[in-house]
Amino acid sequence: MTVADTLAPCSILLLAGGQGLRMGGRDKGLIEWQGEPLIEHLYRLTRPLTDDLIISCNRNREQYARFADQLVQDDESGYPGPYAGIRAGLAVARHGFLLVVPCDTPLLDLELLQGLRRTAAAHPSKPAMVRQGEQWEPLLCCIPTVHARVFEQHWQQGQRSPRRTMAELGAVALQCAAGDPRLANLNTPDLLTFIKA
Repeated sequence: MTVADTLAPCSILLLAGGQGLRMGGRDKGLIEWQGEPLIEHLYRLTRPLTDDLIISCNRNREQYARFADQLVQDDESGYPGPYAGIRAGLAVARHGFLLVVPCDTPLLDLELLQGLRRTAAAHPSKPAMVRQGEQWEPLLCCIPTVHARVFEQHWQQGQRSPRRTMAELGAVALQCAAGDPRLANLNTPDLLTFIKA
């Protein structure tokens, strides 16, 4: 029995739909780090945890397709932000929880992702969100998919902050230390060069 077998099945959403402004407009998930695209690092980590791996992407769909069971994209132009990707992932997720992971965090490990899943399982009606020191990390979360309707309602009302919606739903924290290296966002060219695995 693997670690994943001890928890309820979850869908996993890899967020790769951003505009990549800090990367000069390049598609961040396909930028190479340590000899592989960022998305491949996250694929290798998350693939053993789910049979429903979803990638939110707004371009280069054919390149992302080989890493995913499902692809979703924003239904509005102009890169409306990660809320759109989470909303799209919740709408198609096949399991009771959606574990959300941004594509620019290749230093994440199994312990952290399983910690999020365990936190969500212990509070099954509430989202679980990483909190680094005193700072919430809303794009590293595990959301009960029953809340898809709430996310849709908030979206229609103009909400674009995943953290605010999850706070209204009573989000619980998976506490990590401030400066936890696993949470490094490699979202600029300098960080890609500076940070090593």
